Amino acid sequence: MKIMITGAAGFIGSQLAHTLWKNGAELILIDNFSYGKMDNLEFEDHSFANEIIKMDIRDKDGIADLLKAGDVDYIYNIAGIAPLPDCQTDPQQAIDVNVIGTVNLLENGRKYGIKKLILASTNAMYENETEFPTVENNFKQPTLIYPNTKYVAERFCESYCKTYGMNVTCLRFSNVYGPHIDCLRKQPPFVAYMIRELYYDRTPIFHSDGNQRRDYIYVDDLVRLAILVQEGEGFDCVNVASNVNYSVNEMYAIASKIMNKDIKAEYADDAHYWEKYPDLYSGAYPIKNEILAHEINKYSLCDNAHAKEKYGWVPEIDMEEGLRRVIENECELLSRLGEK
Repeated sequence: MKIMITGAAGFIGSQLAHTLWKNGAELILIDNFSYGKMDNLEFEDHSFANEIIKMDIRDKDGIADLLKAGDVDYIYNIAGIAPLPDCQTDPQQAIDVNVIGTVNLLENGRKYGIKKLILASTNAMYENETEFPTVENNFKQPTLIYPNTKYVAERFCESYCKTYGMNVTCLRFSNVYGPHIDCLRKQPPFVAYMIRELYYDRTPIFHSDGNQRRDYIYVDDLVRLAILVQEGEGFDCVNVASNVNYSVNEMYAIASKIMNKDIKAEYADDAHYWEKYPDLYSGAYPIKNEILAHEINKYSLCDNAHAKEKYGWVPEIDMEEGLRRVIENECELLSRLGEK
């Protein structure tokens, strides 16, 4: 079995690559390293550092050449611009990568006969829902740039399935956490930021009151489902979710206990949420405070019945065990980096 993984040097792509490699798959790994890191490609039992191909998913000829070489069964499109403020700051780039890049893979996959494309999508497209848990086939169109790019990418996937008879599954990730989560990003994911600040004995600054609740999924559980959906035919969208949610304060309490830290968090006003992206606050039409408040206080809880019923998948890693594993990995990384 030959499998192409885009975004293979990222947090999720590298974990998927490692599992598929252990399962005996022949891999084609690509990443343009705008977000990916070579460190993610190093595992105790294998290094992918000399196997990764530096390539952008928008490269028509490059992707075509890789598929022409023959017999690629599956493409996992994990590449993309995911941080919400990055997408808001440069919407043209976000659309170009997340939408046009996906279409490039679909078109080349159509020409050269892949069995299936699996797209990394997002539960962020449920940002305007008011009924929970959210299900795959009934939701309001999103507002922000990032979830809209994934929403549109899914529509092109559906188009290729209906028009050409291709097979595509869109995996709508909940908030993913696990070893190698990016704690060095300009605005890291919450789990990474929380662990980093605790490690350095700094006071973390959260927004709102810390009672906002999100649905999280451990990366190993995600990878298991990503492999199971290889078998599905036609077009499908699947929530990759635990169907359990936790508040910021609850997760901070768990992490503090595991790390044996007693640091009281501080809370900032919603309006400062993306202050590291000043362009969003400038211009004739700055970002609305109510949009920031909505994003910060957004409640997420995703139904995972479809994944259970169709693919026989259930999440196995609970929050306490998952955070324990992430903390162990991230603390080892931070100890090598020194003060940041």
